[in-house]
Amino acid sequence: MRYVKKVLFVVLLAVVLIGSPIIGRLGANLFDFSKLDPDGSFLWISVHHIIQALVIIVLIFISNKLFSLDFNLGLGNKEIGIKYLKRFMLFFMIYATGAFLSMILLGGFQPFQYPLTGLNITGYLGFQLLLSGPSEELIFRAFAITMFAFLITSKRVNKHISYANLFAAIIFGLAHVYIKFSPFEIEYTMFQVVYAAVLGYFYGDCYEKSKSVIYPMIMHSFTNVVMVGVTIILSFIL
Repeated sequence: MRYVKKVLFVVLLAVVLIGSPIIGRLGANLFDFSKLDPDGSFLWISVHHIIQALVIIVLIFISNKLFSLDFNLGLGNKEIGIKYLKRFMLFFMIYATGAFLSMILLGGFQPFQYPLTGLNITGYLGFQLLLSGPSEELIFRAFAITMFAFLITSKRVNKHISYANLFAAIIFGLAHVYIKFSPFEIEYTMFQVVYAAVLGYFYGDCYEKSKSVIYPMIMHSFTNVVMVGVTIILSFIL
């Protein structure tokens, strides 16, 4: 019975984590952004991320009141957090350099998906810098890891990874699968799912070691700004 209960908690938590972005999507669909954002480059996705973050903030508040859980929203261990952040940024820059060089040499480079206007560039980069990391890390690190450890188990697979972080990373990857209900469609690229899950592991590892969601937020926004920023620059050049 204990294991059945834990399985039910896993399913429930997965539904909440996958469901919050869907709620954000449905909420953003209620607005017409065509006058302020004619190409649809940044306002819809910004509102989507604000709504999904608000859903999780409410759940964090309720969970804190009911169970006195610490979601590590403060600065935590600054020494560990900053050290992890610097090391991650260095390795990611090496990866990004190799990835873009490979795409260019193999002819697989995909240019910026929107017209290269000042509004689209600043709007989309602003979203990646200010909203992508904070919104998604609240969901998939602060809430997911804390609630998994509380409801299911705080044990570790080994010294490098906990079950909670593994779960959060997998769900983060699956959250990059786009589900459309009318008509019902499922769209994804395996690379994007795996890429998100791998990055999710490092975000979660930093979260657990630093006892803070702040550093994963910075890491997340950094990766997105680098990839989008370089894509924009190369779109002008190539």
